[in-house]
Amino acid sequence: MSGVGYDLHSLGWHSFQQLCLTLSRETLGQTVESFLDSNDGGRDGGFSGTWSPRGAETLTGHFVIQCKFTSKKHANLYAVDLRDEVEKARRLVDKGLCDVYVLITNAGLSGVEAERIEAAYKAVGVRSVLSLGSTWICQQIQENKRLRMLVPRLYGLGDLSQILDERAYAQARALLASLREDLSKIVVTNAYKRAAAALDQHGFVLLIGEPAAGKTTIASLLAMAALDQWNASTLKLDTPDEVKKHWNPDEPSQFFWIDDAFGVSQYESHLVYGWNHRLPNIRAMLKTGAKIVMTSRDYIYNRARRDLKEGAFPLLKESQVVIDVRDLTLEERRQILYNHLKLGHQPQRFRTQIKELLEGVAAHPRFIPETARRLGDPIFTKGLYLHKLSIDHFVEKQEQLLDEVLQGLDNDSKSSLGLIYMRRGALESPIQLEPLESSALERLGSSLGGCTTALDALNGSLVQLAYLEGSAIWRFKHPTIGDTFAAQLVRNPELLEVYLQGSSTDDLMEQVTCGDVGLERAVIIPKGLFPLMLKRLNEYSSSPRYKSQVYATQGAKNRIMDFLARRCAREFLSCYIEAHPELPARAAEPGLMLSAVPEVDLAARLYELGLLPEALRLKFIETVTGYALRGEDLYALNNNDIRPMFTDEEFQDFRCQIRNQLVPRLAEVRREWESNFHASNESADEFMESLRDCFSILKSEFVGDADVESMVEKQSERLNEWVADHSKDDTDDRPERTLGDLDAAELTEATRSVFDDVDT
Repeated sequence: MSGVGYDLHSLGWHSFQQLCLTLSRETLGQTVESFLDSNDGGRDGGFSGTWSPRGAETLTGHFVIQCKFTSKKHANLYAVDLRDEVEKARRLVDKGLCDVYVLITNAGLSGVEAERIEAAYKAVGVRSVLSLGSTWICQQIQENKRLRMLVPRLYGLGDLSQILDERAYAQARALLASLREDLSKIVVTNAYKRAAAALDQHGFVLLIGEPAAGKTTIASLLAMAALDQWNASTLKLDTPDEVKKHWNPDEPSQFFWIDDAFGVSQYESHLVYGWNHRLPNIRAMLKTGAKIVMTSRDYIYNRARRDLKEGAFPLLKESQVVIDVRDLTLEERRQILYNHLKLGHQPQRFRTQIKELLEGVAAHPRFIPETARRLGDPIFTKGLYLHKLSIDHFVEKQEQLLDEVLQGLDNDSKSSLGLIYMRRGALESPIQLEPLESSALERLGSSLGGCTTALDALNGSLVQLAYLEGSAIWRFKHPTIGDTFAAQLVRNPELLEVYLQGSSTDDLMEQVTCGDVGLERAVIIPKGLFPLMLKRLNEYSSSPRYKSQVYATQGAKNRIMDFLARRCAREFLSCYIEAHPELPARAAEPGLMLSAVPEVDLAARLYELGLLPEALRLKFIETVTGYALRGEDLYALNNNDIRPMFTDEEFQDFRCQIRNQLVPRLAEVRREWESNFHASNESADEFMESLRDCFSILKSEFVGDADVESMVEKQSERLNEWVADHSKDDTDDRPERTLGDLDAAELTEATRSVFDDVDT
């Protein structure tokens, strides 16, 4: 792997200095003191002690570390360039502070010039001189995995194929192709360090934050580190079923990355129910050494918590694994902003004019990483007046300004964004239009050729061409672009009708609400378009999510019920029931697994809106009460949506029946569950998860009732013994796989601005 190169010239003086000091700490194996002030007296770092470089004499005394950075690619360093530094070294020698001088530079350094540099420093009294150029730095990066983890920007500055083996490189390319440009701009934040620590300790981390706060960036860093550090099999997946499908118990180093675990832009209840069902699998995966990273927008996670069975996965309650990525230090903000301006697409003139305003941008309370990306891209700054008030407005009103950018696009560009949105954020390339999509483009004044040209023009700013499982996919550059486009749909009835005509019914049921039901960032269908939405639902008879026709048909019915329960106002539900009068009766007789079947939510919603007849309410109560008394499902006993469907007298009678009829026969119920295990293809632990839920509900509902608590505790012990007897030996013998301590030495405040060379 000789000859590996990195674009070190793009780091900037501040980041290069940090790289040098990190290099020194890793190489010297001891604490190196940082001198980051511009009046450093000729020292960027130093220490006192002993160092024995491989194949060289032992060096002792006071060490001075000096970093020489150049922003010019392929530049060389000459002895004459160091005259001022040599004079500073003379003064340090006179004070007894410089016995060994370590010069580190990203410039090229020939053997002849290294000899001249050494002679110049020795002439002023320095005892030993080490001159380390770009070739040495690149070699250290190539050989030191931990160094790459500490400075993950390096993944974006070199050729990954020369760092990783062939298998890991193929995975990295598939995972990070869309982030390749952004990798070179990454800053290691405290949130990243905490996330890595959570993975080390628990094997699991959930990253939450507002849109554009950096969740996906941190997840990508962790995925990259897993590939590099452990040669892990790294998979980026979307759904709970995909996680189970790809989990291999015999491969303990698997790394799973699930972006937007509970919904992309809105809460998607079916995903949460899926995770609830797979939580036992996740516990088993973690026991065998798998690592799992999930991300979620904060407002979606807050909604999902109501339905997540945290009791089945206690880690979700621990603050160490649920990490809010929004908190950035001022130093981190500065470096993020610097990287995006320095490595963005703005001309030098723009960077020079805005340089004096950047400190205020970094300190602004509404600053997020997406702020920096947009400032670094000319498409977002057209017409921006480079004055403090205008810049403050740019940061403060980011959503409004993005809206204005999208409004100002030509028809072809708007239509291309519409195609991506209609394909739920993933438009395959080359584009093959569906008939309804062709009609939609025609009505919008565009064409396939116009959209193709527009996508190429927007690539890298509003959209990006990524690669997923061998296919090229057009995506929004950031999900907030899709959010803003959705907001424009609401304001434009003509555009909204085109969207309803051109989108798949599956996608519509995840992105729209019929009337305003209070869901954040959903596309609200007005009353005038109810007939069109009703027509689309009536035409929806099978879901493409299932291969089996039986499952596809049942899946379509379930998805419609879930949509009606969660995303439809009373007026639309009335219209739907008029067209489908059998719906309330179906909702009144839900099947088992009440926490997952859509009939329960639909029945509760119809009752809340006065659309469930009394006879059907009583039928629903009879059904869920029967499940509970037989010990099959106690969900109705403590569910906040079902409880209002009981009268007070009915619910007290229900509790009494549970206490007097079910509790005394818990042992019999447990044995019935055990006898049914032979017909299941689940593990013993998975199979008994529902019974554990029943026991947990009884304990919480009858707190303080000693007889109930004693009975439940006794049967829980018997249950655990049975599960242990019917489970494979899963002793926790997972390999020790940790990212390691990421805490670098604290940075001292520099009087030289981080933005000093942003325009060079």
